Amino acid sequence: MNKLTFSGHEKFHCRQFWLKKGYDFVQQKGRFSDENAVVALGVGKNMVNSIRYWLKAFDLVDQQEQPNALAREIFGANGKDPYLEHIGTIWLLHYYLVAYGPASIYGLFFNQFRKERIEFTKAQFLHFLKRTCEAQNLAISENSLSNDIDILIKNYLRPKRSTQNIEDDFSGLLIDLDLLQEFSSGGTTWYKVENSERDDLPVEMVLYAILDQEAGNVSISFDKLLNAENGVGLVYALSANGLMRKIREITAKFSDIIFSDDAGIRELQFKQEFQKEELLRLYYAN
Repeated sequence: MNKLTFSGHEKFHCRQFWLKKGYDFVQQKGRFSDENAVVALGVGKNMVNSIRYWLKAFDLVDQQEQPNALAREIFGANGKDPYLEHIGTIWLLHYYLVAYGPASIYGLFFNQFRKERIEFTKAQFLHFLKRTCEAQNLAISENSLSNDIDILIKNYLRPKRSTQNIEDDFSGLLIDLDLLQEFSSGGTTWYKVENSERDDLPVEMVLYAILDQEAGNVSISFDKLLNAENGVGLVYALSANGLMRKIREITAKFSDIIFSDDAGIRELQFKQEFQKEELLRLYYAN
């Protein structure tokens, strides 16, 4: 397990246009540590730090805080979806947040915690995080972990009712994925991310993630796709039936990819090498 990192978001979830705003800022050689960053970005100092954090969390900048290839592909001058109008882009950003971003809570949640509990309370999730940190001899305050849980929920949960701050409530970047649900039982607030078929998840983004995780492999078992860390089954919270449906769509769309079910051994097989970047071009060309 990589070293765990928490906090840094300044208690702000990622707003809809922050990644584009942050991309344009660093593309124009802006530095978040400069005094004029507040004016250039048009937000308060804490929000400047939060935008910086989310660019890193979604793996959109390199160590020098310059835009990487993924960021240019989405937000650049000829970017495919600079204003995040396609649901496939949101799924892609979710994948990078879980699989690569330094915000450890997202990888822990989708890869590990959900194997223990589909339905959970904040207290149960907090206990899991504390236990995980202790296993790494990592001293993280309970308050920091609790804040990370709150921000994860704000990123994904679609509010059920209007509040005085409706614009802020519905500004979460990832709420349209409808991954997280809230319900009450016994006077306690519960949450859940159920495995499902994910009808709005484009097959191009499923195949992109498979190629990214399994680069060079000519065959991948169905069980690995469903259950491997950072695999499509866990990251996208797909049910077994949902994953099979996506695989059928993939093999129908790409003749050089086949699914074999021989004597109970189920595998996705590639007859030729595919480039994941080509899948983005195909998706956005539709």
